[in-house]
Amino acid sequence: MEDPRPKAAMIRAAMCDLNGVWRGKLLPAEQLDKVLDGGLRMPLSVPAIDIFGEDVADSPLVFNTGDADGICRPTSRGAMPEHWQMDEAQFVQVVLQAEDGTPSMIDPRQILAAIAGKFKALGLTPVMAVEMEFYLVDASGAQPVPPPGQDHANMLALDNLADYGSFFDEVYSACAAVGIPADSATSEGGAGQFEINLMHGPDPLIAADNAIFFKRIVKGVAHKHGMAASFMSKPYVDSAGSGLHVHFSLLDEAGNNVFDDGTDAGSDTLRHCVAGLLRLMPASMLVFAPHLNSYRRLSPENHAPTGIGWGYENRTSAIRIPGGPSKARRIEHRVAGADTNPYLLLSVLLAGVLEGLERREYPFAATEGNAYEADLKQLPGDWLASIMAFENEPALARHLNPQFCKVFAAMKRQEFARFSDRMTDFEVATYLSTV
Repeated sequence: MEDPRPKAAMIRAAMCDLNGVWRGKLLPAEQLDKVLDGGLRMPLSVPAIDIFGEDVADSPLVFNTGDADGICRPTSRGAMPEHWQMDEAQFVQVVLQAEDGTPSMIDPRQILAAIAGKFKALGLTPVMAVEMEFYLVDASGAQPVPPPGQDHANMLALDNLADYGSFFDEVYSACAAVGIPADSATSEGGAGQFEINLMHGPDPLIAADNAIFFKRIVKGVAHKHGMAASFMSKPYVDSAGSGLHVHFSLLDEAGNNVFDDGTDAGSDTLRHCVAGLLRLMPASMLVFAPHLNSYRRLSPENHAPTGIGWGYENRTSAIRIPGGPSKARRIEHRVAGADTNPYLLLSVLLAGVLEGLERREYPFAATEGNAYEADLKQLPGDWLASIMAFENEPALARHLNPQFCKVFAAMKRQEFARFSDRMTDFEVATYLSTV
């Protein structure tokens, strides 16, 4: 039977930049083979475009190189349907490489591929899954407000989900169409805030692909239903922030979980990895909280960590070791906001794990009780402090690559300067006639 749906007239081919923004081109459907065969080209500097859509002035990839083109190669998923789009266009995710086939080391997907390859060389397979929170909002006015029926927080309320049943049905259908393993949905702690978990899998690249395309699906379906979906870390000052939690374990070549030693505490390897993650946590903060708004989420007693600590079944800690069967022993990393780039997030987490495997140190004592009241070293509390911590950590450059670290820091300094050059109405009103 012939498919009654209209044939896609267009192809969207795009890559994910360092901020997690899609950058790409719209092409006629007749050029699909060209895209799938690597015939599409874009500047090698594209992944380093800042959040405002501008080149990074200090990037060595722009004027110093003549802003040369690279070759775009499709990922293994090929052309994916976007049924929520009016034109039923197909979407092709691409990665960037130089003319000689060398992967771009500022392409976030290829940064993750490189560090995942280091685990393969060690005979280890990271098994990773993400939990992603977001807000549905009415963005028709000057400031976002919750959509109808979502005027107050209602944690785990089934009726909140039922009120938006058609939205969630379409999200799950779109995820199934492209192989994204969407699991349970819950109503969260803010008005119009929800979370959908993505199931774990033994490939960090696929886990990050699923996360970044899931965000695209949620935003697209929300728009179709007359709303906006926001993964902003803190869209409302007085409501819960949105996080992106990562659960992961490591399998050896025989498929055994190396975090499992049959006990509730987990193996020495698990504790080595926790120690490495804690060691690199301050420098990794720029990835966990990459934007000015990110730091509004990280406040005490707000279900977002502020101290560098870990604990067993402790959701106030930055790192939580969940309970359950020992064969499922894993680490949950709870620091990142929903505004993080999933590729970079998984990359810096794996860098912390590598640091732990190399050093084989043990972490300080696990926190019991309220981590906000514990005597813990604090995470960088603002954007500039995080930029400086990132720049001054040689281990990240060693585990990832120096070019990425240089370009990412330059991008964030440029964005920081842009915000610093603006004065709010509140600032002017406060000081204009009072000082």
